[in-house]
Parts: sequence; structure tokens; C-alpha cells
Amino acid sequence: MQITTVSDFRKDIKTYLDRVVKNYETLIINRGKDSGIVVMSLQEYNSLMATNHELSSRKNELRLDSAIDKLKNGLTFNKDLIEN
Repeated sequence: MQITTVSDFRKDIKTYLDRVVKNYETLIINRGKDSGIVVMSLQEYNSLMATNHELSSRKNELRLDSAIDKLKNGLTFNKDLIEN
């Protein structure tokens, strides 16, 4: 995560945005007392929204937790795909 000011961001906007996209970094632009802006790549944003959606219902959250536990405990299996 990077932190900068509005003035520094304005001076070198291309470099900051390139770093955000290339390195999947989050950039915080400090705007003063308890105020700021967060800049992240579209790929990171989409990933965050997908995770938020997956965890939006308690039932889905429990199902995902169960799957993770099974994976950690080696309780998985393989299946061959049926090709037509």
C-alpha cells in the first residue's frame, strides 16, 4: 500500500497509476484530517466485489467455509469430465 498527498499525486499521476495497475498496489491519497481517497486497479476492485458477493449471504459463507475445511483436511476427490 502506498500513501501520497493530492499535490504529489497530481505531479506524477501516470507513475502512481502505473504502479497501482502493475503491482496490484492500493494507493491512498491523503486529503487532510481523516479524509482520503483509495485508488486500486479494476482487477483488484472486481476481485473485491466478487468476494463481497460470495460472502453476502450467511448460507453461502458457511458453504465456502465448509469447502475450505474439507480442502485443508484432505477430504477432496477428483472427477473426470465426460466428453461428448
